[in-house]
Amino acid sequence: MEIAVLFTTFLILLLIGLPIAFCLGVSSLAYLMLGGISLTIVPQRMFSGIDSFVLLCIPGFVMAGNLMNVGNITQHIVRFSNALVGHIRGGLGLANVGGSMIFSGISGTAVADAASIGSVMIPGMSKAGYDKPFAAAITAASSTIGPIIPPSVPMIIVGSLSGISVGRMFLAGALPGLLLGVAMMITAYWLAVRRGYPKEKRATFRELIKEGRSAFWALLMTFIILYGIIGGLFTPTEASIVASLYALLVGTFVYKGINWRNLGGILSDTVITSASLMLLVGLANLFGWILTSQQIPQLLADTILGISSNPIVVILILNLILLFVGAFMETIAALIILFPALLGVATGVGMDPIHFGVMAVLNLMIGLTTPPVGVCLFVVSSIGKLPMLRVAKAIVPFLICNLIVLMLVSFVPALSLWLPNLLMGK
Repeated sequence: MEIAVLFTTFLILLLIGLPIAFCLGVSSLAYLMLGGISLTIVPQRMFSGIDSFVLLCIPGFVMAGNLMNVGNITQHIVRFSNALVGHIRGGLGLANVGGSMIFSGISGTAVADAASIGSVMIPGMSKAGYDKPFAAAITAASSTIGPIIPPSVPMIIVGSLSGISVGRMFLAGALPGLLLGVAMMITAYWLAVRRGYPKEKRATFRELIKEGRSAFWALLMTFIILYGIIGGLFTPTEASIVASLYALLVGTFVYKGINWRNLGGILSDTVITSASLMLLVGLANLFGWILTSQQIPQLLADTILGISSNPIVVILILNLILLFVGAFMETIAALIILFPALLGVATGVGMDPIHFGVMAVLNLMIGLTTPPVGVCLFVVSSIGKLPMLRVAKAIVPFLICNLIVLMLVSFVPALSLWLPNLLMGK
């Protein structure tokens, strides 16, 4: 009965639109009170969920993303991307994806990517003659690259949950992220040719060098983070602080977008975002503890393996579960609740934990662009002042493209494992 109350309360609160953290917290409280369990377990489980050195990465990378966003980095990234591919048919769409690929090396979150790139590209593409739903759809779809290409907040969560090196998880996402970006560029070009979208004037060599120099500092930040972690100069947590200091200096003295007046707002946004993420982590850990105490993860694992022990079938089932959950639940909460249980199933059929981690994150990222709770869809719909259903319809070709990449990542382990094994050893 208690478990029925737990899930019923959670689903009702989720359907009425309550933030996912409160859905997890209220439903957990209902379970504990009905079962007569002392409420002292609430702070204990919440604290144990966030008591991790690795999770200190999150405020650092959130601050770095906020600093670079306010520091006018987005405009430089978009202009550089447009200088590279703007002369191709549908070039602004390609530049949108390229900008997301570069920006993903800074923010590490899909929502930040959608909001930052979208605020520049959706109005710009609409003014240049692109359908606004297409502009919004490609922005939402390409934002899913953010947590795949390093750094990545979901990859940090995976590392903290499983004990896998966060540096390895970062590297494991690099090739799938690049593949995702290239696939979306191909899709955008195909749609642009079919619909007759415009192309820009080809940039001269001098213009290309100029825009490249402007975007150089953004590209260098990603290199510093990855080289520092791989080279053993600092841990991922220390890398997030280095990234924040670097972003502060570049945003203040190079791009000149940061000053004393807006620094307070940046710090405030960082504190609010980080606190909300930590609250979510803590309450998701409480919810996950309840499920574990009732052996729900083991039941789920036994059910999946009871259907089939064939690795291909099991991987397909895991993908379906993660895609379904990703359409309704916030990424971090879904990872904390489901990842440990599903990891056991995945390793049971021979999957490498790093390979499964990348597959799980990619599934949940795709969920951010699917109704009914696709957060990135809401973000771009708000920026473009469009009904969400119009954007959801326009994003279908990109969803198909992303699902094809997902299948490749799921069944070709080398896409996730080759780079970390090459640079960090097996």
